[in-house]
Amino acid sequence: MNLLFKISYLLFTVFLLVYISLPSPNFPEPPEGAVQSKEPADTETTLRRAYFLDASRDEVIAHYKSQFSPLPFLRLNYPPEEAQSIIRDQTRSSYLEELVHPLRESVFINGFVPEVRKDAIVIEGREYYQKITVRYVPAPLAIRIAYILLTAVLGYLVIIWSTRLWAAYLGWFKKSLWKLKRR
Repeated sequence: MNLLFKISYLLFTVFLLVYISLPSPNFPEPPEGAVQSKEPADTETTLRRAYFLDASRDEVIAHYKSQFSPLPFLRLNYPPEEAQSIIRDQTRSSYLEELVHPLRESVFINGFVPEVRKDAIVIEGREYYQKITVRYVPAPLAIRIAYILLTAVLGYLVIIWSTRLWAAYLGWFKKSLWKLKRR
């Protein structure tokens, strides 16, 4: 294997280790004007919080996107039915999105916008447009580092093994062609 590949592979692995070692952000701040829910299901863990607010889906997602920068992230959209397994069982949902730093942490944003009058969200005499539930899923640093190191070692071994296998196959193919030409 040539030296350039080995150096490139090592530099890429070091880059990934630096990327995953950067400090994780804290739980994101709520959107402006949001009222935090005090319901028992919304306060049973510190990694999940619910808010009542009058902002639209686009405004909510834009707010959490601004909280999740400057690192690059992916925005994933899930069917609302997944909220019961991702956020909490019996969670009502109109939309469910995830902002994820690959190989690091995720923030799930579930929004419920009532469509019928009987489902209206009225808290302390005030009606709100929607209820959002935010779930933060951090990945422990030790697990992230172990994952990258294990992947780097196994990836290197697979590359070495596959190049040797291809070299043997091409040698066999070349010999086969040579034998056919001799006939």
